[in-house]
Amino acid sequence: MNSVELKYNKNHEYVKVEGNIVTFGITDHAQKSLGDVVFVELPDEGVTVTVGKSYGTVESVKAVSDLVASISGKVVAMNTLVLDTPDLLNSDPYGEGWLIKVEVDDLAPLESMMTADEYEMFLSEGEH
Repeated sequence: MNSVELKYNKNHEYVKVEGNIVTFGITDHAQKSLGDVVFVELPDEGVTVTVGKSYGTVESVKAVSDLVASISGKVVAMNTLVLDTPDLLNSDPYGEGWLIKVEVDDLAPLESMMTADEYEMFLSEGEH
C-alpha cells in the first residue's frame, strides 16, 4: 500500500479511501511508539463508528491506546487476522495490519486530515 494515498490524524492513525469504503489503521510511528502489540479490540461488522469517538483499543507491552474514528460510518469488515496475530500491527501496519473497513456517506471529515507530507512535517515538529 502506497502511504502517499493515505490520510493521517494527530492520533497516528491513517485512513485509505476507496470509493465510499474507508480502511482504518495505525501508522508506522504509532506501532513503534507502542512497542510490541499484544492485544487488539475492534468493533464487530454492522456496528456504527462515530468521528472523534473511540472504536477499539490497541494494547502493547507499554500501554493501552484508544483507536479514534476519523470518520463516521458502518463497519463492513473487521480484520480478524490482527485479533489472532496482533503483532501484524508491528510488522505490516499499512498492509495486513489494517483494522476495520467502514462504509461512509460523507467523506467531508477527511478533508481536515493530513496528507503524507503534512504528517511527516507534524512528526518532525515533535508535536506528538
